[in-house]
Amino acid sequence: MTRRILLVNGPNLNLLGSREPEVYGTATLADVEHLTAEAAAAAGFEVRVVQSNHEGVLIDAIHAAREDCAAIIINPGGLTHTSVSLRDALTGVALPFAEVHISDVYAREEFRHHSYLHDVAAVRVIGEGVDGYASAVRQLAALIP
Repeated sequence: MTRRILLVNGPNLNLLGSREPEVYGTATLADVEHLTAEAAAAAGFEVRVVQSNHEGVLIDAIHAAREDCAAIIINPGGLTHTSVSLRDALTGVALPFAEVHISDVYAREEFRHHSYLHDVAAVRVIGEGVDGYASAVRQLAALIP
């Protein structure tokens, strides 16, 4: 099995560092990618990254992951609460995946409390800030032989 993890960041995560820093902090998407790659390397994995504001691009990347990835880490952003298609892509490729949210979605608006991914994710990391990505790597690595 390939020792690679696909890191997927959804809509608006390209604005990390400047978007609502009181909610998401000041770390940038580049910081997240670097932190994730470091944690993955420590666990014996490499990381491929994709960020898009377009759902279809994310789905295509997830489909491609079944060819050369052992797992997926995804922060689906607002698609968490709306996308059955993203859920279907993740279950369709049958790779273990971690659902990551920088903020505590359960301490925010009611509509953010529902996730289409929560019951099919192998790992859920919520409200740990950007450090949650490294936590997701470690937890997924423990599940992969």
